[in-house]
Amino acid sequence: MRQPPPILKTAFPPETDRITRRHLLKHALIMGGSVGIAAAFPPSVHGAERETDLRKDTIMSNGKSGSFAYVGCRTTKERNARGEGISVYHVDNATSKWTLVQLVKDLINPSFLTFDRQRKYLYTVHGDNSEVSAFRIDPQTARLDVINRQSTKGSNPAHLSVDATNKFLVVANYATGAVVTLPIGSDGALGEVHDLMALPGEPGPHRIEQKSSHPHQVASDLNRRFIVVPDKGLDKIFVFKLDAESGQLSPNDPPWVEAPEGAGPRHIDFHSGKDLAYVVNELNSTVTTYAWDPVRGTLKPLQVLPATPSDYIGNNRASEIAISTSGRHIYVSNRGHDSIGLFSVDGVSGLLSPKDWTGSQGKGPRFFTFDPEGRYLYAANELTDSIVQFSIDKTTGKLSPTGQITDTGSPVCIVFADL
Repeated sequence: MRQPPPILKTAFPPETDRITRRHLLKHALIMGGSVGIAAAFPPSVHGAERETDLRKDTIMSNGKSGSFAYVGCRTTKERNARGEGISVYHVDNATSKWTLVQLVKDLINPSFLTFDRQRKYLYTVHGDNSEVSAFRIDPQTARLDVINRQSTKGSNPAHLSVDATNKFLVVANYATGAVVTLPIGSDGALGEVHDLMALPGEPGPHRIEQKSSHPHQVASDLNRRFIVVPDKGLDKIFVFKLDAESGQLSPNDPPWVEAPEGAGPRHIDFHSGKDLAYVVNELNSTVTTYAWDPVRGTLKPLQVLPATPSDYIGNNRASEIAISTSGRHIYVSNRGHDSIGLFSVDGVSGLLSPKDWTGSQGKGPRFFTFDPEGRYLYAANELTDSIVQFSIDKTTGKLSPTGQITDTGSPVCIVFADL
């Protein structure tokens, strides 16, 4: 008797009835551009200015005076959130001042954001909901203009990315345990879900957080040959291939690697100079170093370290991980310890050594990222409504708060663009 395939998938027909602009605007009032409502009530900002009509040709007159930051957030009372929508800021290179350009309001939990490969469009999941949205980026003002919204055929989309060909959006449905693909049109619009891959396996031992599959990220490896999916619910890291012509996902061989029981793998980052990947495990607050085979798409665990100091005995949830632009340091954020952990990368083996922990200057640093030039780290403190800037020591990797703080409600994601 034939055994069922290890990963369940459902194909969906191509888009037949794209959501119209008028239909979408019934559900979300978008600010700026031709659909606009001015930013009448921007969040309070330390070191940032209210600005209602800031144009790129003015603020970028020297061609290199700044970049733009797009901030996603939580907005619903179920999340005890204070966010209002997607905030667009201009970031001045000289002063690091964040100036609010636009606030796209009345969106449900636009929690994680990503660009297309050409930085012409922005996409967001709607956490705790079942949809993703597409926006056009004005190349002169950096403002967002809504394109359309599509269902993800599942619940609580938590992460999204664009494939190497710029033809498909890949989304992780956290609550319903599946990865889906949606086609991207030439105008940036999203088509209906084209492929759905359910993730199989036995849930981990955590009685609340591991009742079923919970994919938390859809990350491309550096060669963009594979899509890697840490699954917090199953204690697995799945690896897929995506057919660029058909949009169909297929399991790699082998299709996954097991994480330690109860680890709850959350996010992964790949080293640019070594065949290594690093995973932050949320539930047991650890960091795992893996050997990564970029040809076969396989992961082999090499090392596991605590994400918090050895003398910390309180509750903690590790959340984000990222490799410095130099490749010499790894950073991890901790919610509970409320810190950014620093680990050095051995120049030969790539194994990690803990070096330092810096307080995030707030509570619940769900997310952090680097500025485009790698000079600063920005920590998004979800529970205390702030984005805090830290300077990065080029030699040691140590963080120092600069005093630059941007107040914004329940931030959970930041993406930068030089338009």
